[in-house]
Amino acid sequence: MRYAAIITCSDKGYAGEREDAAGAAIRRILEGHDYTIVEQLILPDEREQITTALVRLCDTAGVHLICTTGGTGFSPRDITPEATLDAVERLCPGIPEAMRASSLSITPRAMLSRAVAGIRGRTLIINLPGSPKAVEECLTYVLEALGHGLDILLGRDAECARK
Repeated sequence: MRYAAIITCSDKGYAGEREDAAGAAIRRILEGHDYTIVEQLILPDEREQITTALVRLCDTAGVHLICTTGGTGFSPRDITPEATLDAVERLCPGIPEAMRASSLSITPRAMLSRAVAGIRGRTLIINLPGSPKAVEECLTYVLEALGHGLDILLGRDAECARK
């Protein structure tokens, strides 16, 4: 069993001015791959609030994966990567690099993503884009490898070497 949480980082979503379609897309994809969603939040683009939620979910909620959506662009309010960096202990640069590389085959704007990924304790945190279409493309692309990575992180598998 794998447990996950979803955090949508959006001032408009938090204010009820925008539907959380990207968070719903993450939930649909993860549940379709046997993840149990423990918690789903919508937070404003406030660094301290996002960091606090990430730390709480990692340290006390027993989640293995946290997917954030939104706040990874160039807007002055886009601070999800910085909030994530405040929370993580180890970086996982290959995950956002893979998502950007895959997305570049779809749009050159993928290079504008500032998404990061990292580990806190036994929880992997991944920043996903804010659009439902981009969430689907990125999460679907990395999901299979994430399962193996989580198995290693959780001590369910010992190594990455192929037999």
